[in-house]
Amino acid sequence: MIGVAQFMKTHFHVGIRNVKTALAATLCALVYFFFDRNPTFACIGAIFGLGSDMGNSWLSGGNRFFGTIIGGFIGMGLFHLYVQVYPDGKTHPLMFLLLFAGVVLLILACLLFKWPGGIQPGGVVLCIILFNTPVDTYVSYSLNRMLDTGVGFAVALLVNLLLPRERVVRWLEFVHLRKKEDK
Repeated sequence: MIGVAQFMKTHFHVGIRNVKTALAATLCALVYFFFDRNPTFACIGAIFGLGSDMGNSWLSGGNRFFGTIIGGFIGMGLFHLYVQVYPDGKTHPLMFLLLFAGVVLLILACLLFKWPGGIQPGGVVLCIILFNTPVDTYVSYSLNRMLDTGVGFAVALLVNLLLPRERVVRWLEFVHLRKKEDK
């Protein structure tokens, strides 16, 4: 049986991707601080968007970003139709039909654009818009989610571009060698 210290040493470590992901999220929060804006969705976009390399970042962050854009626009359109019939925005049976149609449209759009990984994040945004956004803010909410996710995705790509694993490993090896020389 291994002890807690041995378990921690062999199963947990703070690696390069861990640090880069934390850096990307923190940079988003810092930028949003200066604009007095809530950074939540930008930070989420950064965390989803920071892959092990640029290709992985494009895929995972792109899924989130593309899905948010498609789900946001479909959600805005359907909610606009909905409030024409039910201006109070409360849930009535029509909402279930619109949700069904929205999910079908979302899947078709993601497949049409050859981005099936956008279905899940797009579905999340679609459901939030339809069931959890006040009538007077659904457009601004949708547009803000798209913008924030895009900012987070862009920051993740920037961090991965500026700090590729190979460069970070070289820097760490250089620092390690310098410490040995200083001893």
